[in-house]
Amino acid sequence: MDLIIRAWFALATLYMMGILLRWLGPWLEIDVKYGRFRWIGDAVDPLLRWVRRILPPLGPLDYAPVAALLLVWMLREVVVRVLFSAA
Repeated sequence: MDLIIRAWFALATLYMMGILLRWLGPWLEIDVKYGRFRWIGDAVDPLLRWVRRILPPLGPLDYAPVAALLLVWMLREVVVRVLFSAA
């Protein structure tokens, strides 16, 4: 059970890093749309599109990555606590 908890924690953390790379990619000059890091956009964009549909438009600022990070972080914490209590 410990392996499952660690694997879930690691995968959720990697997904959160993918969200950060997708969000900061233009400033870091990482091409996540067409370059070799395209898989990051392919993995993260469905969640970001879903969050953008839910969030109201807030002008020129895009808060979808922040909301997605918080969502994945909360989901990671809840699942880890549930798995710890089941173990």
